[in-house]
Amino acid sequence: MADITKSVRPDWVDDALFPFESRFIDIEGHSVHYVDEGSGPTLLLLHGNPTWSFLWRDVISALRDDFRCIAVDYPGFGLSAAKPGYRFLPEEHAEVVTGFVDALGLEGVTLIGQDWGGLIGLAVAQRRPDVFDRLVLANTWAWPVNGDMHFEAFSRIVGGPAIRFLVRRFNLLVAAFIPIGHRRRKPTAAEMTHYRRALDTPGRRQACAVLPGRILASRAFFAEVEASLADIAHLPTLIVWGDADFAFRPQERERLEATFPDHKTVIVEGAGIYVESDAPEEFVAAIRDWTAT
Repeated sequence: MADITKSVRPDWVDDALFPFESRFIDIEGHSVHYVDEGSGPTLLLLHGNPTWSFLWRDVISALRDDFRCIAVDYPGFGLSAAKPGYRFLPEEHAEVVTGFVDALGLEGVTLIGQDWGGLIGLAVAQRRPDVFDRLVLANTWAWPVNGDMHFEAFSRIVGGPAIRFLVRRFNLLVAAFIPIGHRRRKPTAAEMTHYRRALDTPGRRQACAVLPGRILASRAFFAEVEASLADIAHLPTLIVWGDADFAFRPQERERLEATFPDHKTVIVEGAGIYVESDAPEEFVAAIRDWTAT
């Protein structure tokens, strides 16, 4: 069973690096951590793997004067705690985020989803179409990738038992992915500490260890999301793309562009998969320019 974090902000969170109030809400028995900063049109920021709402700190700081910025941690990530029996599957995360949107009574929302957050967020938008007005998608996807050797190899190797063991034992995904996913700048030692401490025991690291294998194993969920894309394809969409990503390629971006015809694309040259943290000024500028039109 995964370790349970108390619903209090731990001492290792640096108030200067993460200068937001930590809030906690019970969703389906999970203690879900989120930040809710600023006022104005609502932005719902959803992270990927192995990150948490800390990923969005520069974006929130820059936008909270003009927007209500809500960033949530999935159970097992960041400062959120999963109830016993939770399997940390993407389809479960989508259920929790849907419950979170309902519990906060959100409306007029712009989804901002990166990596797994894009896929999970699109699933939520399909379930609550009256809640979401716009989409911002950053280095993500929304369909099954079985048969694509690029993703097949990653899922089978990183999702295999040997790497899963190393992830749980040595926090391998944080140690490898966070530096590799930042190409324009090097994460500081303090930033790395915040990613490591959020997944600081083997039990906590089960959440991030599970997801690579689900790229193949959650095919039914991905197919369900793909089948319902037409229901939200009319939404105005901003695609912000770091073009030095080790995971997502131009063909994933082009497929999103074809899926959402009312789109604008901003390519952030030289940025990695964590584009909002790697090049936050350009990410923020893309959102400001797009929302102003």
